[in-house]
Amino acid sequence: MTVESTAARKPRRSSSKRASAGPKQPAAAEIQLVQLLTPEGKRVEHPEYSIDLSAEELRGLYRDMVLTRRFDAEATSLQRQGELGLWASLLGQEAAQIGSARALRDDDYVFPTYREHGVAWCRGVDPTNLLGMFRGVNHGGWDPNLNNFHLYTIVIGSQTLHATGYAMGVAKDGADSAVVAYFGDGASSQGDVAEAFTFGAVYNAPVVFFCQNNQWAISLPTEKQSRVPLYQRAQGYGFPGVRVDGNDVLACLAVTRWALERARRGEGPTLIEAFTYRMGAHTTSDDPTKYRRDEEQEAWLAKDPILRLKTYLEQTGCADEAYYAEIEAESDVMAKRIREGVRSMPDPDKMAIFENVYADGHALVDEERAQFAAYQASFADAEEGN
Repeated sequence: MTVESTAARKPRRSSSKRASAGPKQPAAAEIQLVQLLTPEGKRVEHPEYSIDLSAEELRGLYRDMVLTRRFDAEATSLQRQGELGLWASLLGQEAAQIGSARALRDDDYVFPTYREHGVAWCRGVDPTNLLGMFRGVNHGGWDPNLNNFHLYTIVIGSQTLHATGYAMGVAKDGADSAVVAYFGDGASSQGDVAEAFTFGAVYNAPVVFFCQNNQWAISLPTEKQSRVPLYQRAQGYGFPGVRVDGNDVLACLAVTRWALERARRGEGPTLIEAFTYRMGAHTTSDDPTKYRRDEEQEAWLAKDPILRLKTYLEQTGCADEAYYAEIEAESDVMAKRIREGVRSMPDPDKMAIFENVYADGHALVDEERAQFAAYQASFADAEEGN
């Protein structure tokens, strides 16, 4: 008899006698979300977070989400065509980004990750400029201080420390502006985020930590990172945490506006967990079919952020078919401009990588520059020899 079959015959111990596995994270249905617009497009009220928007403002939110999604789709297509080296899609997270970004004032400052294309749109960054880094022709094609929107951060979680330090400086300057740090559920496991929470709380920094919990840190589900809902982590640092329906643009706007006003009043940080879903791949180098079920994606598809706002607009008579056609035409024009803009981006000077490494130059960099120049020249010499 094999060891395996012997083990199979032994009675299992009861769960009460086994080592405790710790508290189980509650199911999403058990956790109260701040929600103002249901997946069916029905408007509901919340006792603590309310918002009153005009028909024009509602149409503006819809336009932002539609154009952001179209831009994202174009970028994905460009990567598949070999025009970009990589792309990180925001598909499904439009409400979290547009809602939170439209709560910002011009003098607020944003520290993004590499997926905040909707936030960049709201801050006035040209979509084409976002693609230079992914094409490999620059390190970010915009001036961060022009739109108070920092360059994309690839290092996971590090921008939360940058945001907290900046917010501490804002407080010392006596300004009444606020700072927002965007990060994902995966980044919440990084030490940088824990340190940012500590500094933000101790120094009462005017910073809003906006976590887009899209359920997957590449292939790792949220329950493998935390035994409690992410927003509850704020309790241990001494500031409030709120979980909001991340597919509800109205709720994201209302909660973020509340958190920003709180920060401006000198009441310190807030952690917002936008409970949403990444409908696409982590990046274009990822294959999500390897680790998640089709049923899961279909369930979230029914909660689509754009569809629910469109339903509400139709039910309230705030938009008609002519308006939707106008937005569709605008998205076509934008997509064409982006395609042409990406393909016409000039390649950078190969020697530029040695510039601005040191303010006053360095002997080692000079040596490396000379070696690289000689290496490049060798290709020309080989071609002439042929």
